[in-house]
Amino acid sequence: MEANLQRRIQRYGWDRAVGSYEDGWKANLAPAQNRLLLMAEAWPNEHAVDLACGTGLVTLPLAHAVGRSGRVIATDISERMVDAVLAEAEDLDLPQIEAFRADAESLDVIPDASVDLVTCALGLMYVADPLRAMQEVYRILKPGGRAVFAVWGERRNCGWAEIFPIVDARVHSAVCPLFFRLGTGETLAQEMEEAGLYGIETARISSELDYPDDKSALVAAFAGGPVALAYHRFDAETRIAVHREYLHSIAPFRRAKGYKISGEFVVCRGFKPV
Repeated sequence: MEANLQRRIQRYGWDRAVGSYEDGWKANLAPAQNRLLLMAEAWPNEHAVDLACGTGLVTLPLAHAVGRSGRVIATDISERMVDAVLAEAEDLDLPQIEAFRADAESLDVIPDASVDLVTCALGLMYVADPLRAMQEVYRILKPGGRAVFAVWGERRNCGWAEIFPIVDARVHSAVCPLFFRLGTGETLAQEMEEAGLYGIETARISSELDYPDDKSALVAAFAGGPVALAYHRFDAETRIAVHREYLHSIAPFRRAKGYKISGEFVVCRGFKPV
């Protein structure tokens, strides 16, 4: 039941976050997404799947890389995220993109051994059973195909991490109880191997989240991120309190103009045996 609750909260929380997501996170997630795309090495004519696609920040570059003769399937647990990707694909005339709502742990509509590449940029932390999701990735990959996953790194290296206990002190959000687990040590690489992938390559990236003022930092953390559903339910007094506590938590990262908050990403690539 707890896993099902987590999935529901993810689905409807990201539905709430879609309008603020890119404003708060597009530039700040670029270091992880760019490294993932570099390691993915997508080629023309390939078939790719982008899990937890969000608004398409990885989906769209993949579509350009595989070209019109290729194919990119984008999935997300949020219907509104999927709608955003489809709208952008239509605007940019990218018919090689198809998108639908799906749980990363259950990709039954995608046949066995049917895709060359699977990506998941900063989505596995929210999945109730990441190993199950990686096993699904293994199933749909062709022999010799590759998977590239990016997750947030260790909690101690992510200066924004207090957002979770601040929200959970008001409501049991069940957003991501083990959010930083996959980014700790070699955990992501080890679970990829457990799922059957081999030849794992890992990159750990130190970064900074750049926000010009209090408002932009707060919008990203609360309205455009994983706690959006809980935040939507807070009354005005509670919002003032959580804003104050979060700004206090990131005060060490205050600069003359805005904030530069520490962040860390882990990106891993692995292959399905031939």
